[in-house]
Amino acid sequence: MSHYHRLGQIPRKRHTQFRQPDGSLYSEQLVGTLGFHGVSSLLYHVHPPTQIKHVGEPRPYAPKLLKDRPLQPEHLRTLAQTSTGGDYLAARQTLLGNADVTMSICNPTEKRMDYYYKNAQADEVIFVHEGRGELWSQMGKVAFEPGDYVVVPRTIIHQLHFEEGPVRLMIIESFSPVETVRRYRNHFGQLLEHSPYCERDMRPPTELLPHEQPEGDYVVRVKKEGMLHELTYAHTPFDVVGWDGYFYPYAFSIHDFEPITGRLHQPPPVHQTFEGHNYVICSFVPRLFDYHPLSIPAPYNHANVDSDEVLYYVAGNFMSRKGVDLASFTWHPTGLPHGPHPGTVEASIGKTETHELAVMVDTFRPLYLTEAALPYVDARYPMSWNPGFVPDPPRSADMMD
Repeated sequence: MSHYHRLGQIPRKRHTQFRQPDGSLYSEQLVGTLGFHGVSSLLYHVHPPTQIKHVGEPRPYAPKLLKDRPLQPEHLRTLAQTSTGGDYLAARQTLLGNADVTMSICNPTEKRMDYYYKNAQADEVIFVHEGRGELWSQMGKVAFEPGDYVVVPRTIIHQLHFEEGPVRLMIIESFSPVETVRRYRNHFGQLLEHSPYCERDMRPPTELLPHEQPEGDYVVRVKKEGMLHELTYAHTPFDVVGWDGYFYPYAFSIHDFEPITGRLHQPPPVHQTFEGHNYVICSFVPRLFDYHPLSIPAPYNHANVDSDEVLYYVAGNFMSRKGVDLASFTWHPTGLPHGPHPGTVEASIGKTETHELAVMVDTFRPLYLTEAALPYVDARYPMSWNPGFVPDPPRSADMMD
């Protein structure tokens, strides 16, 4: 995150005495990235955040990457999977990944978490395809709804609470800090005038959680190095009375991304929304098509020379693809050219706009399918560019509000 925010009570100067009503000191905690050189925030706790009451046994919590698959385009159809498990952690299924980033689906049936969660080594970007609710963290509440990216920096202890109704999430785990796009920022970090979004579109925490909670057993599950660890504390981790800084969870709606268009077809970087080390996240949103009199709105064939391209389909009809459902992933790996399906180029001519919504992740190191992805693989997809190929009909309805 690139701008300053504060919430609750904080002392006038950092690292100075800040006392509770009984005269004891509040416990100051710095959270941030890149040692002491990245963005950070200072939190003020009622109780020291270091007081561990019990350490549980860790359990494996990592996907198995498949490195012996054929080199081919892939289509993963996940729409029919309306539930992937119970709570927010149990329901995660990681489908694609490498050393920089992973992509998972998560369709939990349990609406509330009775424990707390922290990813100790990765930021998480939760794309809300279906469902509404609130992210609760040490830094307050962030409401979310369909179309939101919820960005949770590493080490932030949090819970997700969902309203009644179906929940469908796509989660991107980033092993480097998730940032706004560098070319849209000035040297102060402020988003520039030509950026497709600005600080007003970001929704930081708005309300702290009650910090006066009874002593008890507060379980925090911590994800690190392929394991899920369990630590029990005597006091709620949400005992923060105030904080300030640049490091906090926030929400940003895909509907607030303002598309960049031109007379001729614009390349994928114009859709870029976030970036991390060796990957980018892009948003395809409703927009006007190219307005040159001889323009071809459909994308041209292109070779993935340096990156793997993943598209997650959210809403509308993607003009360049046939037989792709909502909640599908298409993955076009490095080393193979790809482009529009047969007939879609000619059919796009004369079209003036699109109402598609999709999230794209481009990685600059090869991705791998996981074992969990195999039930979703569309075995016919690699041959779907051949003349006369008849794709399976889409099995979807528009699920976005």
